[in-house]
Amino acid sequence: MGIVGAGRLGTAMAAALAGAGVPVDGPAGRGEVPRGDVLLLCVPDAEIAAAAETVAGAAPFVGHTSGATPLGALGAAERAGAEVFGLHPLQTFPEGAGPDRFAGAGCAVAGSTPGGLAIGRDLAERLGMRPLELHDEGRAAYHAAASIASNFLVTLESAAERVAAGAGIEPGQARALLAPLVRTTVESWAELGPHDALTGPIARGDETTVARQREAVAEIEPELLDLFDALVAQTRALAAAGAPA
Repeated sequence: MGIVGAGRLGTAMAAALAGAGVPVDGPAGRGEVPRGDVLLLCVPDAEIAAAAETVAGAAPFVGHTSGATPLGALGAAERAGAEVFGLHPLQTFPEGAGPDRFAGAGCAVAGSTPGGLAIGRDLAERLGMRPLELHDEGRAAYHAAASIASNFLVTLESAAERVAAGAGIEPGQARALLAPLVRTTVESWAELGPHDALTGPIARGDETTVARQREAVAEIEPELLDLFDALVAQTRALAAAGAPA
């Protein structure tokens, strides 16, 4: 197995595969070609096509780790005879993330051939991930869902920190106070689904409290008011969706 890309994902991937008993060469840097029957490109989306050209003809199987980019980006390797595949861990890899981060995560897999798909599925399972076959036409929606669930959640918690400052709460203190709430909320959503996990003033129909919250946001962080209003509207719709007829 050869890994191209010495960033956070490539480094973690190489360590995790080695820990799973897979011989690994790499992670290799830009322009380098590692050895292996299977080459996995852990590079930014915009660099996949160039990396595929670099490794074209070097291995019978070539894959990328992008959730959004179609397999067509590996065209140079495919034209050189490789079966191509996709392997996207549905997980975050911040600085210092270790190889244990793959275990239990979802993983989108795809292949230009049954053999390519089988390679992606096998690698996912070796790392303890749960593979889900993803076709190119579904990639944009899949990746958008992942961004909403992960990236936008961080943006939302940043907004909560900023509003908490209006109560004299420092950012570090806000994170310490809000993190347990965030964790239990996510666990409830995963276990119960969105409607049954929903609590708070909107779920209770307490519009007086919602109005007071809006006034506070307008005073403390007025640039967050559009976000607050949009979230209130969507939360009202969610609450109404499960209300008795």
